[in-house]
This record gives sequence, structure tokens and C-alpha cells, in this order.
Amino acid sequence: MTIVLGDFHMHSQFCPHGSDDTMEQYVQKAIEQGLQAVSFTEHAPLPLEFTDPAPTNDSVMNWHDVDVYLKEGNRLKQKYKQNIVVHIGFEVDYLLGFEKETEKVLNQLGSNIDDAILSVHMLKAPNDTYVCLDYSANEFGRIVDLFGSIDRVYDAYFNTLKAAIASDLGAYKPKRIGHISLIDKFHKQFHPVRHIEPVLEEILDLMKQKHYSLDVNTAGFYKEWCGVSYPAPEIITLAAEKGIPLVPGSDSHLAEHVGRGFDRLPSDLLFSLPTRS
Repeated sequence: MTIVLGDFHMHSQFCPHGSDDTMEQYVQKAIEQGLQAVSFTEHAPLPLEFTDPAPTNDSVMNWHDVDVYLKEGNRLKQKYKQNIVVHIGFEVDYLLGFEKETEKVLNQLGSNIDDAILSVHMLKAPNDTYVCLDYSANEFGRIVDLFGSIDRVYDAYFNTLKAAIASDLGAYKPKRIGHISLIDKFHKQFHPVRHIEPVLEEILDLMKQKHYSLDVNTAGFYKEWCGVSYPAPEIITLAAEKGIPLVPGSDSHLAEHVGRGFDRLPSDLLFSLPTRS
């Protein structure tokens, strides 16, 4: 039996590509499931100098919602403190070439939060534009054409992920790396020629050196063209063998998805609480 203490990757009504489910509904669902803690990790606003490359420009929360989001998170902390620990935080995009701008965002937000994830959703393309790699299968096909091959897109993703791990984003850089195999979201339709396991092990070794924890993300189980967690169970087990803390998250964008897929994770592993240090 897989035992996890909490769900530490959740999105809320402040996510433009999410649902209208309230943060309180997420908390109530977590309590129903017997979880001891949760983290709201809303997509942090992008630097003002960067334009959202998603076709519908809905990747992240709006700057004008930040104060309301934090206020609601703190209200829920107090209201449910006898039932569950509520963390309020952000999922921050690593943007190759916008490290200083991202550091400014983190400096603005960092002192007000409990938890954070650093993720790669956006790649710099060969024509110097940016693309959103997980938007849709059709968009991913366009990205493949832009890069010239599926393997080149994969290479760009993993190189960007390595840069994210190595980057200096200041004192508030997140210490957890998000869904390290997100590039596999459409792999049943766009399958790379090369195996990705060796580069994923290289990623894990870099994380170990930098003392990062791993977002064990169950959302991929439920994606039409994926069907496996981010990363796959064998990579999660490898991370555990390397001593990398495993922090579970559903990546839920609906309250009913809180804790979804945790029973499909390897049952013999110890899962960890998030840490900011």
C-alpha cells in the first residue's frame, strides 16, 4: 500500500487554464482523503518582460490576483489548522535567457510563501521564439516541425531542465524540480528515437548534487497520450536509490483530482514533505 502524507502540487481557481473549483474545496477534499498537508502551487506570474507563448496566453496566474490568492491561502491555513496543514506557494517557470527577470519575480514573491516548484513548460525555439511544450498534441506537432525533429525537441527540453537546475535564481529559488519528464506528455503520438532513461538519470544526478527534491507527479497517468507518471515509476525508484527526496503531487486542476493516482505509485518508497531550505 502506498502511503503519502499530502498532496504538494495543486492548482486553484486562480489558474486561467484550470477550473472554478475554490481553494477551500481542494482543502476539504484533502481532509476527506485523510491527507495531513497540502501545497497550493499556483503557476506564478511570468516576468513582465516575457510574453506567454501558449496559443491562448493562459499559462499562468495574473499579477493582479497574487494578493487575493495569498490572502485566501492564509485564511484557509487558519480555518483548517486543526484538520490539515495548508502551504501556499507557486510553481515557477524556468525561462532560458530570462534568469534575472525570474529572480526579480522570486524576490517579489518568495518571502510570502511556504513552498515552491521550479518547472520547465516553455522552450526557446531555433528561431528565437518561445513555445509552450505541454499545451496540446497539435501544438506539440507544430513545435516538432519548428525544431526539425522530435528528438531535437526532447534535447531542448532536457538541456533547459539542466540549465534550470544549474541556474542562479537568487535566495528564493525553489528547491523542488517539477515533472522532469513532462516532455513525454504526448509520447504515444510523438515518440523520440532515443531512449530518455540515461538523460533522466543524468538529471537526477544533477539534482542530487544541488540538493533538490523531486516532484513525483501523478498527472501523467491520466493524459491521453502519456499514461505514465512524471517521471515513470522506475525513475522514481532510481531517484529514491540516489537519496533524492520524493515529494508527491497530483498536479490537480480540479478539486476532485486531489490525491489522484497516489495509489499507483511504487508502494515500497518513502515519500517526503516539502522543504524550503
